[in-house]
Amino acid sequence: MPAVNRFAAILTCALLAGPAPQLAAAAEGVAKAVSPSQELAALADRFIDTSFDLNPMQATSVTGDDRYADKFVVNLTPAFRQRELAFLKDMSHALKKIPSAQLGTNDRLTYDVLDYQIRQRLDGTKFDFYRTPFNQFYSLPLTLVQFSSTQGAQPFRTVKQYEQFLQRLEGFAEWVDVAIANMRDGMQHKVTQPKILMTRVLTQLKTQIVADPDRSGFMTPVRKFPTTFEEADRTRLTAAYRQLTVEKIIPAFQKLHDFVEKEYLPNCRDSAGLGATPNGAAKYAFLVRQTTTTDMKPEQIHQLGLREVARIRQEMEKVRRQVGFSGDLQAFIDSIATDPKLRPFKSEEEVIEAYRVIQHKVEPTLEKLFARIPRSKLEIRPEPEITRATAAAHYAIGAPDGSRPGVFYAPVRDATLYTTPKMTSLFLHEALPGHHFQGSLAQESNLPRARRFTWFTAYGEGWGLYAESLGNELGVYDDPYQYLGMLLAEMHRAIRLVVDTGMHAKGWSREKAVAYSLQNEGGQEADAIQEVERYMAIPGQALAYKIGQLKIRELRTRAEKKLGAKFDLKAFHGQILNDGSLPLAVLEKKVSRWMSQQ
Repeated sequence: MPAVNRFAAILTCALLAGPAPQLAAAAEGVAKAVSPSQELAALADRFIDTSFDLNPMQATSVTGDDRYADKFVVNLTPAFRQRELAFLKDMSHALKKIPSAQLGTNDRLTYDVLDYQIRQRLDGTKFDFYRTPFNQFYSLPLTLVQFSSTQGAQPFRTVKQYEQFLQRLEGFAEWVDVAIANMRDGMQHKVTQPKILMTRVLTQLKTQIVADPDRSGFMTPVRKFPTTFEEADRTRLTAAYRQLTVEKIIPAFQKLHDFVEKEYLPNCRDSAGLGATPNGAAKYAFLVRQTTTTDMKPEQIHQLGLREVARIRQEMEKVRRQVGFSGDLQAFIDSIATDPKLRPFKSEEEVIEAYRVIQHKVEPTLEKLFARIPRSKLEIRPEPEITRATAAAHYAIGAPDGSRPGVFYAPVRDATLYTTPKMTSLFLHEALPGHHFQGSLAQESNLPRARRFTWFTAYGEGWGLYAESLGNELGVYDDPYQYLGMLLAEMHRAIRLVVDTGMHAKGWSREKAVAYSLQNEGGQEADAIQEVERYMAIPGQALAYKIGQLKIRELRTRAEKKLGAKFDLKAFHGQILNDGSLPLAVLEKKVSRWMSQQ
């Protein structure tokens, strides 16, 4: 029981017992014994526990805790929004009462993280994001399919866990009804998704509208029973999953599909950017602040992106000259997608195996730059079929208890078009020493739960992009094309600064954004389209990578200059990683304090 709850129980007993001086004195003594640090610890526990109660599917994803595995919260209703707002206001009031000046260094970090999160989430309640509840990139229906795969975060090791997922799925039909109502409300207020994105959604939804329930993704768990299950449990659970799939899941997918196709799509907007919608400029400004954890304005970021694109082009010119390519830079970039030597694959399995070779190459080098190596295992898997057409490569964190490994998912749409130059840098970003280090080291630490399970996009993706730049120091960029792959990946993130702000703040069309991307990084047009549509779906998110990377690189340069011969790269990386995900301003203050103490 948290310290605050213990104190509340003691005080309640004292009050019920009537006037007893000894108990009153004891209660007063307990009250005085609660330090600001203890108050903060209890508040942090309450914050994370209530946050997980409000979003139990996120709790499943990041903790693997069975206590949340059966829960489903419809987070689109007015009642939910009122509950969340009341919780955040209560937390803000309670946090302000804690004297932060009396906190130690680590507690002050916890205080600053909580303060930032609460203020950020309160700002978010001012906007009507509930009117556009899903798209082709972030979609609760797809998340449930991924959970059903038995390869995701939802646990399927025991009979109880199978029963828990059945209970969780009971909430899906209600979510569909509320989502449709909110989207109709959005149509009335001219707040809709871009039309092209919802055509992609139709394709995804169709995969789960099947005549034969055994072809549904929601029947996957019963096709993969653990060998320890009794026959009676197999028979009972199979029947229960089939009944739920037939009576509720498939009809809900059909209902959502029909609404999108017949009613929503004709009212969707043709514009690419959020700025074209009511209050869109303010929404985008909020999302920029949220994802970058800075006060940078869209125009500042746009100009920074243009400068970064120009700088990286100069670096790519050096590689072009190094390999003796006779054409200009544009021809050199274009050649990456067409050179047969750089497209050696014939199957998805060959691509995944090539990533495993990179893993074996990288793992022995990590001790050069890091004092702590995660205990959590890493696996490489192909992207599931349902999301392969729209997904980017990504990482899914493992369970804290080791029951689920961290997973690097690689989408391979056409193996014959998959090129090798970007593979090493992508592995460094998504896996080692990128997201697997950043997420697993936080989970394996003694940090408060509110810090271990927190994610700030600019920190996490900034670390991932910074990790790509370590390839030379790790000795794994062993030919010019692997280094070029790193530059192309960095160019990709610099382009995002230009394109994301271009569409959402400057009125760029989808076509203009695709053309700009192809001009500066080459590649397949289909890949550029998929990326641009991702930025349309989640405005501002793509800005976090470069903003975070530049801040970490800036902090390293400052430390190298200030500390000189005393600079220890392992120690610096520990300062970045050992305290979990932080807003960039909090991270900068922390590293500056460390530098002054050396």
